Amino acid sequence: MRRWALVTGASSGIGRELARLAAADGHDLVLVARTEGPLQALGAELSARHGVQAVVLAMDLSGRVAADTLVCELERRQIVPELLINSAGIGAFGLHRAIPLAAEQELLDLNIVTLTRLTKRLLPALLARGSGRILNVASVAAFQPGPYMAVYYASKAYVLHYSEALAHELEGSGVSVTALCPGPTPSGFQARAGMQLGRTLRRGVPMMGVAQVARRGYRALLRGQRVVVPGVLNALLARTVRFVPRRWATAAVALLSRPR
Repeated sequence: MRRWALVTGASSGIGRELARLAAADGHDLVLVARTEGPLQALGAELSARHGVQAVVLAMDLSGRVAADTLVCELERRQIVPELLINSAGIGAFGLHRAIPLAAEQELLDLNIVTLTRLTKRLLPALLARGSGRILNVASVAAFQPGPYMAVYYASKAYVLHYSEALAHELEGSGVSVTALCPGPTPSGFQARAGMQLGRTLRRGVPMMGVAQVARRGYRALLRGQRVVVPGVLNALLARTVRFVPRRWATAAVALLSRPR
């Protein structure tokens, strides 16, 4: 049997690096994102380098039925992924009252609805096999509220809590769930979200590279670790926020993120 890994958001950033790691590990790939050119280039690169098969599916995953469409395509090709890597996600930056509703609806559909539906649709096959691994890309944003990115922070809190709860339910089944919670990374996410980094962040908060973040996440996935927060500072902040008043944590995020 071929060992397949399904990677969403594979055209850039953390998703692209996770696809490279899965290919190096001998997995054939289903690469999914909305931009076909970068996906085709990545698929050709990994096929040539590692001798794996790469199926490229250029599709917009933010639609409510996108996950069902993707699963139907997998079934048509008789592909049953052993690894599910939910890396697709977007943000929206600014005052909640000023961000268009359509932009935040797209964020919720991609970050929450598609991730959940795709996991739910593919989970029965993993359970029937008695093995499989799921990696959901959350964020350190999941650990506290985030003024100026209120819906994005809330969506990542959902991903984290959903992943942890599902991991508990699946204990002993042979299927594991891992939530990867990176801090800010130079992945192009900020530009697409329309972010203008606040004064403190503009002074140079250190960022981990996407390849390093992906390696930490992939290792945690293979170990079946439930939550991984790459970077000592990020891990410290994620833990510290539990011991301070939530109002203070919210104010600190606002100070760091406040627009120019």
